[in-house]
Order: sequence, then structure tokens, then C-alpha cells
Amino acid sequence: MSNSTKTIFVTGGTGFLGSYLIRYLLKKNEGTIRALKRATSSMDLLQDVHKQIDWVEGDVLDIPLLEDALEGVDEIYHCAAVVSFDPREIKNMMDINVTGTANIVNIALTKNIRKFAHVSSIAAIGRAEGKADVSEKTKWQTSKFNSNYAISKYQAEQEVWRGEAEGLNIAIVNPSVIIGSGFWKKGTARFWRQVYNGLLFYPKGASGFVDVRDVAKYMIQLMDSDIKGERFLLNGDNLTFQNFFNMLAQHLGKSKPKIKVSTLIGESAWRVEKFRAMLTGSSPLITKETARNSSQTYIYDNRKSLDALDFKYTPINHTIEETSVQFLEAAKNGMVPKSLPLV
Repeated sequence: MSNSTKTIFVTGGTGFLGSYLIRYLLKKNEGTIRALKRATSSMDLLQDVHKQIDWVEGDVLDIPLLEDALEGVDEIYHCAAVVSFDPREIKNMMDINVTGTANIVNIALTKNIRKFAHVSSIAAIGRAEGKADVSEKTKWQTSKFNSNYAISKYQAEQEVWRGEAEGLNIAIVNPSVIIGSGFWKKGTARFWRQVYNGLLFYPKGASGFVDVRDVAKYMIQLMDSDIKGERFLLNGDNLTFQNFFNMLAQHLGKSKPKIKVSTLIGESAWRVEKFRAMLTGSSPLITKETARNSSQTYIYDNRKSLDALDFKYTPINHTIEETSVQFLEAAKNGMVPKSLPLV
């Protein structure tokens, strides 16, 4: 099928990852792009290209709308998800992440879709205390370190595997912490604001980090390949949180965080923050889940992703440097959302 004749459906297209994915699809002239968005979705990350997209207004819980939207679609990139560690968001997160994914899978099974690419997460692989090394072979197990978000992404991924068992051609990516320019007031781009405003504390744990552009590019290569029925852990570098925040501070010209958050401080902090949020009605900046997970060290193995495709990850220090330059520009401009240049 030639690029100019296929129709591609993207969920979560106005979000952080989805906006980069759409930009790469447009750059490759990958055919007609049809994308799902809410009526309230911000178009800030696609302001210059949004008219090139066939937008469908609604969400993944609207089954009749999805049935119409997926008519004539050849490929699906399912990026839509709620990422939250706020206990008040659990029901909405489960609805969107799990039920919404089941809806997309069920309808895709009836529409002769060529391939379904699902954005999962390292959180869906599972986390357990004392087991630092994580790969695609790591088995999910019940653990206090599995956040409600992790559970929702694990259950969503099971819906995709169910779809495969019923005949859907699928591929799954499990990105680590996705970073890059985006909405400075939410998601991982908030890290730049925190350091810029003077971050004193750093968690004692470690995690994997990956450039948002790498995730988008890998998904497209995976879609265009003959690979099916596989999952791929996408990770650029493994870093301690101290090193990560030190890099941000260096590129922003700010002081490095100096105080390590011990287990005792972390356990106290989320309780204080919960009380503050209850009094003010705002979202907590630290939750029990984020406090406990950030105290753990996990090392993510990207070898399968590198072996499967001709691919090279962007060094995370380079991503941090590029993002920092754009953040400093945005700081002078009312924090206007930014997108990194495509490479």
C-alpha cells in the first residue's frame, strides 16, 4: 500500500507524545491522518499543522463515534491515556486507559485494520522491591510499588494482547520516562519548571529516560515493519534522579538540588502534601505512589528494541540540553508550549 492511499488513525494526537507522532507522520507523508481529540483539547503543540489533520471530536469511551471514525482506517496508533498519581483520578484513569483501550481493540477487530500500535509503559511491566533489572521478559507481579497508573496500563496492555489472540495484528511499545519540550505546566516538562524555580530535593532512586522523538520514530518504524505480536521496551539511558536533575540544573544555569529525599522524608512529605491538597482542593504535588516509586532503582534493558530495528537512541544529555534551550526561551514568552525540532 502506498503512503498516499492509506488512512492512519491516532488517539491522543494533541498530547505530548501524540503531537510528535503526528509531526513525523506528516513529515513522511504517511497518508491521510485522522486523529481523535476532545472538545477541550489544547492544539498548542500542533498549532502550525493542525489543519492538515482530519480531526474527530470525542473520546475513547464513545463507541458509536469510534465505529464511524475507524471506518476505512488502515493503521491505528493508540496513544491516548490518562497519566495521574492523584487518588481522585483513579476511576477516570481506569475508564480511559482500560475501557477505552478495550473499545478501540474491539472495534479494530471488526474493521480490517492492517496493524495496531499500542503505547504502553514501563509501568505496565511491573515493579517489585529488590528487583532492579527490567526487560520485556520481566513478569508482572503484585507489589506495593505498582501505582494505580501502572495497574491501568497493565490492564490496558492485556486488552491489546486479547485483541491479538482474537486476530488483531498488534505491536506494543513500553517507553521509559518520556522527556522533551511540550506543555511546561504538566507532564515531565514540569521538571524543567521545578528546577528553574529552585528545586532543593532529589529522590534517591533511578529510572530510565527516553527522548519523545525516539518513541514516535520507533513506533513508525515498528508500524512499517513486518514485526507483529511483540512488545519493545524503549529506553535511551538509565540515570539516577540526582544525575537527571543535576543535568537540568546545569543546562538551565541553576543550582543543583542538594538534599536527598530519604524514605522517612518521602513518607512524611506525601502525607503533608495530601493534607494540603485536601484543604486547598488542588492536586497533590507528591503522592504516596510517586514518593515510593522515586525511592527505588530500576534499570531498563533496551537491547531487544535495538536488535529488532536499525535504530539509535538520542543521548539523554542532548535531549536535556535541547529542551533546556527551548524552556529558557519559553520562560521569556509566557511559558508557551514548545516542540523539539524533528530529527
